[in-house]
Amino acid sequence: MRGGSVAVVGGSIAGSAFAGAAARLGAERVVVLERSPGRLEDRGLGICTHNDRFAELVDAGHLAPETRRHRLTVRSWLTRGPTGGRPGGGDGPDGRGRLLWAQPFPFHSHHWAVLWQALRERTPDTVEYRLGTTVAAVGGGDGDASGNGGAGDDGGWVESADGTRTPYDVVIGADGYRSVVRAAVCPQAVPEYAGYVCWRGSYDSALLAELPGGAGVWPEEECVTVCYRGGQVVLYRIPGLTPGSTQVNWVFYSPAPAWLRLDGPTAVAAGALDDSQLDGLREFAERHLPPYWAGVVALTPRERTLLQPVYDLAAPRRTAGRLLIGGDAATIVRPHNTSGAVKALQDAHAFELAGRRLGGGPWSAVLAEYDRETSAAGRALVDLGRRLGRAQVTEAPDWPGMDEPAMAAWWRDQVTGGGGFGGHALGRSG
Repeated sequence: MRGGSVAVVGGSIAGSAFAGAAARLGAERVVVLERSPGRLEDRGLGICTHNDRFAELVDAGHLAPETRRHRLTVRSWLTRGPTGGRPGGGDGPDGRGRLLWAQPFPFHSHHWAVLWQALRERTPDTVEYRLGTTVAAVGGGDGDASGNGGAGDDGGWVESADGTRTPYDVVIGADGYRSVVRAAVCPQAVPEYAGYVCWRGSYDSALLAELPGGAGVWPEEECVTVCYRGGQVVLYRIPGLTPGSTQVNWVFYSPAPAWLRLDGPTAVAAGALDDSQLDGLREFAERHLPPYWAGVVALTPRERTLLQPVYDLAAPRRTAGRLLIGGDAATIVRPHNTSGAVKALQDAHAFELAGRRLGGGPWSAVLAEYDRETSAAGRALVDLGRRLGRAQVTEAPDWPGMDEPAMAAWWRDQVTGGGGFGGHALGRSG
């Protein structure tokens, strides 16, 4: 088709999807450069996909129909009872809290590593993965006049940590929210702190037996959102690494702890929190959550607990010359959207569709078409994430005063006007 060589910086979900797309578009050589030295199965975070978006990705060939996932059917919005959780009080005998709304929730949940592995298995065998490769810089943003991708043009290049510079016809940045490639495409685009953080944790669901009432208090197909003034915690089960097993996954939005120092985009990795920081999280959960859900959080082992400040970013452009960015390198969307993995796969799909529409056209034309097709949708997702964040965290209502009709109207106000809760519908043209 169009030949040439493609480097993909970053080997996670977005990187694997873009690598597969580049290979199917006829690149003679596709190299994935992943800084992690080992395989990525230890990334145990939970993610969700809307049922319709998952079906679209299967139809498009990005995922296999049998990809392991956990079915969710309802999202229960809860808050503390009026008696503050005292035994026999407003949180009920099981300690779940007061139900505000049982919202239909047509989603599946995934274990990040299980979804990544399913995607990796569908990547063509011709794609070369180089683990433990740190990319220090990239170039090629000025492009070339011919757009033919042949010798002698102004293609892209990648510089490794040891100073070695390797030329490529296209360099794709799928390297996340601290993207090296984005810094070359649009250096003015930097992640913007949203003003709050999310704690995250996961562990084997068997540990729920240690809580009063055990796992039976929490139905398997229920996603739970517990609201308090200033934040919320979202809890759901995800597939375990072993087929047939499940894990608990939770995301706890809260004000930033006093000890956190933000010197640019950062996170506190799993296992890096000290005893006082973990104790602070557990005490915070006990103050603000009904007893059962505070217990779910407290069960999380240190090695499965991490902290991520919440950021926004919508890059003003996605390409420059022979450089392209996708996934979190192009748009950082708050987790409230439940669209992160879908967004990454849809970006790769848009890249592939652009190439198909152009037949054997040059890589420069493919990149230009991709930029036109994805930039507006990415900005819409970021805008929706900001609306959801304001409505659910920074400008949240008085939760004890809400009931089901009020909750339904409040939700409609957030999603009216589009933006793609759960991700935009996948384009099928081409």
